[in-house]
Amino acid sequence: MDKALYVAMTGARATLQAQGTVSHNLANADTAGFKAALANTEAFPVRGPGYASRTAALHIDQGFDARVGAQQVTGNPLDVSLQADRWLAVQAPDGEQAYTRAGNLSLTPNGQLVTAGGHPLLDPQGNPITLPPHQSLDIGQDGTISIVPLGEGAATMAVVGRIKVVAAGQEQLTRGLDGLMRQADPQQPLAQAPGAVMATGALEQSNVDAAGALVQMIQLQRQFEMQVKVISRGDDNAQSANTLLRLSGG
Repeated sequence: MDKALYVAMTGARATLQAQGTVSHNLANADTAGFKAALANTEAFPVRGPGYASRTAALHIDQGFDARVGAQQVTGNPLDVSLQADRWLAVQAPDGEQAYTRAGNLSLTPNGQLVTAGGHPLLDPQGNPITLPPHQSLDIGQDGTISIVPLGEGAATMAVVGRIKVVAAGQEQLTRGLDGLMRQADPQQPLAQAPGAVMATGALEQSNVDAAGALVQMIQLQRQFEMQVKVISRGDDNAQSANTLLRLSGG
């Protein structure tokens, strides 16, 4: 009976972990450029002495949903929407290079270009981008940044930098605990994406299906309740069996 209890327990644990993934997706349903996390379970045979009759449930991380989210036109020159499989290169809190599709950019008081999360954008050389004082700014489709300096006319617009945008498929990236993507294989650096990589004045929304996620939460809750009942029934059966053994021994 203890075997059934342990198997049901692993299923309940995997269900709780899946609920955590779905909750995280729902919390980011309004986060620009967010990619829904995917989770699943797989059978895991329990190894050890004796007959191989036990199979536990194991929660596995299946990466993220790479589909492009809905587009929202904002007209803000600092909002960018990336083409499919294109990622902005940013500086992560640990100083390493990471990637995001969150295109709602902003400028700090000292002119540094950052994401909504405060992560500095990088240029093709891997340096944080800082812009000089200007009266207007334009980000081209290839990521080039042009400004009109303070006190100058539109004819004096000059290119002052370029945003690093890399090309990477779903299998080349893994999500970190800080929500940023990183290379799945550090030995294979991601290259600068050529040509038009973005549109300005628009934002990519989260690709989380909020209604579908809510339905999934309900299904997982019912599944968890069923697994808890199996554990409870197994415990009741074990107590009944122990009682019968004591009576027969008496």
